[in-house]
Amino acid sequence: MNSKKKINIATILPYKENYSLEKASAASLWVSEFFKNSKFRNNNYIYGNTNSKNYLTKNYTNINLKSLKSKFQSTTNEYSYKLIKEINNKKINLIEIHNRPLILFNLVKQIQNRFIFYFHNDPLSMKGSKTIEERLFILKNVEKIIFVSEWVKKRFFLNLDLKLSTKTEIVYPSVNKQKATKKYKFITFVGRLNHSKGYDIFQKSIQKILDEFPEWKSLSVGDEDRRSIYINHNQHKELGFLSHKKTLDILNQSEIAVVPSRWEEPFGRTALEASSRGCATIISNRGGLIETTDHAIVLKKLDDNNLYKEIKKLILNDKKRKHIQRNSRKNIKHQVLANTKLIDQIRENIFPTYNVNFLKNKIKIINLYNQGQKLNHRLFNISLGKKFTNGFIRNGNDVLEISDRDFIKKNKTYNLLQDSRVNFQNYLIETCKNYNPDLLFFGHTKNIDLDTIKELKLLNKNLIISQWNEDPVMPDLNYSRQNITNINLYSDSVDHNFITTDPSVLKKKINSDNLHFFFVPVDKNIERFDVFKMNPKKDLFYAMSHGVNRATLKEGTEDNRVEFLDKLVKKISKIKYDFYGFANKQPIWGDDFNNALINSKMALNLSRGKPTKYYSSNRIASVVGNGLLTFIDKKVQMGDFFNQDEIIFYDNINDLSDKIKFYASNDKLRKKIAEKGKKKYFKLFNEIKITKYLVDISLGNKASLIR
Repeated sequence: MNSKKKINIATILPYKENYSLEKASAASLWVSEFFKNSKFRNNNYIYGNTNSKNYLTKNYTNINLKSLKSKFQSTTNEYSYKLIKEINNKKINLIEIHNRPLILFNLVKQIQNRFIFYFHNDPLSMKGSKTIEERLFILKNVEKIIFVSEWVKKRFFLNLDLKLSTKTEIVYPSVNKQKATKKYKFITFVGRLNHSKGYDIFQKSIQKILDEFPEWKSLSVGDEDRRSIYINHNQHKELGFLSHKKTLDILNQSEIAVVPSRWEEPFGRTALEASSRGCATIISNRGGLIETTDHAIVLKKLDDNNLYKEIKKLILNDKKRKHIQRNSRKNIKHQVLANTKLIDQIRENIFPTYNVNFLKNKIKIINLYNQGQKLNHRLFNISLGKKFTNGFIRNGNDVLEISDRDFIKKNKTYNLLQDSRVNFQNYLIETCKNYNPDLLFFGHTKNIDLDTIKELKLLNKNLIISQWNEDPVMPDLNYSRQNITNINLYSDSVDHNFITTDPSVLKKKINSDNLHFFFVPVDKNIERFDVFKMNPKKDLFYAMSHGVNRATLKEGTEDNRVEFLDKLVKKISKIKYDFYGFANKQPIWGDDFNNALINSKMALNLSRGKPTKYYSSNRIASVVGNGLLTFIDKKVQMGDFFNQDEIIFYDNINDLSDKIKFYASNDKLRKKIAEKGKKKYFKLFNEIKITKYLVDISLGNKASLIR
């Protein structure tokens, strides 16, 4: 079942991209740096056209081009033809093409393979991706598109539906952490010495600086074929074009680096490298430059006067300059090792390491859950099963939905529920015979007989069966005991058990080595509001209803939340709270729930029982995912996933009431934290990532919840 598959990768550079130590540029540096740390480096074959023999890494094959236009019509066609011959001679599973859509077009027509395409530049400026039709062709024919910045991605999707972006990923050019080195009073410019790179802006500003501060010197690293801009000053030195290593050495020695580009930089590697080498870096706000580092000074207005002022401030303020330098070196935004792992994970996700019936990574899944038809779908916006279906499909799988409770309710015979249960067993067995699923995935049911599971396993020995549960599983909570019993009913019969609480809670209660934690996902179609952009009338939102109580507890039942909320409302008497299922205020469902939720600035994520490690219900997805500032007990340990500037953690009820009052009166900060919280949640635990994790674990693949 777990037959590990070797992945052979062909990496194709643009034919004008020099893959040498002396003249490497952005795409070559990208490929070489991620190659060195990749788990696939022994099976990764790199192709390009380079004059130098001093290649950046091993496994490089140089494609000699003679530009035989009489035969191939263009150098691109010749390059493509020779690449096809090379690739056909090796058992290549994955072809990665950098920055040349026309090469992709040629290879797609000639080779049956899987493709990843990397955009290092503005797609709208490149042959083969300027038009909508061309970009749709790329989306259709690749497994993934990787962009070097958010800006490049936005350019690609100009006039395209963002719903198509599920095939895309942003992986930034990256650097390694560096040790501090001795600095000299150098102000350095790296890049083409031309107008688009802002060299004229640097020229005018630096001449004033050097006149004013004779102890400082300036350096320029780079060249320009049609040069028209020169700096004539005895404190300035032109170093010309240097190798990448020598350029980094210069940045290591420099106090200040300047990147005043007019050009919409796709990313701006120079800014990242300067920052990582401990330079106090000044950048323009063009293109992807602002994505390179969190510690640069961004020019509000791009002209020589403003650049002069910012350089002068850094020279005069030693403390500020050193602070920026330390932060830049220690807190590098994009690191090679982390992003190499991301790229390798993307590659692995294209090739599942399990052996099931599938075509091009498509598996067949039966997703069995309560769809809530008898409740008129009032749970549509908190339906975990629906999110799973969406995620499975968006990951390229085929899904058949079954609602067990609705089937049994609908098929009662003479009001005999038992007959309907028997009919459901037959229905499930016959459905599996017809559909032949690879995975049966079910949650919150007692309607599948254990004998039915045995029969399904006999029918298909490769069938994987997994169950999931979202409800609380705290052993000390009366409400949880029945829930644990339900999980235990199937725990030994299924292949995997998934819960929304840290598995350590149930280790003594469930005899299962296949107990896994998963985080309740957000779904872009369900958690679709940005409350941080709105102006809600209420301050604090909370809603509960679990079938035991509506607005008041039934006799003989208990809920510690009621006592907690009673105390809380007394402490926040001036706060406009909007609580449901509490104090005789009826619960709300469906769109009424959404309307109430988006009418509050903040929300409380309070669950039944004692705070338990990692316990998450759909409540946290609803409030954080819709952009409400959310409060959660610190003891739940969500701090392992979210920072304090993304979710507000409290120690006790007094701490909570103080923080509610504080953020209720600090709107700007409240909105900022809520926005960051939603962004982090969608990054870590969206429906696509969570279902990919569930499938991988179910099918015996190694997988991590946080990638």
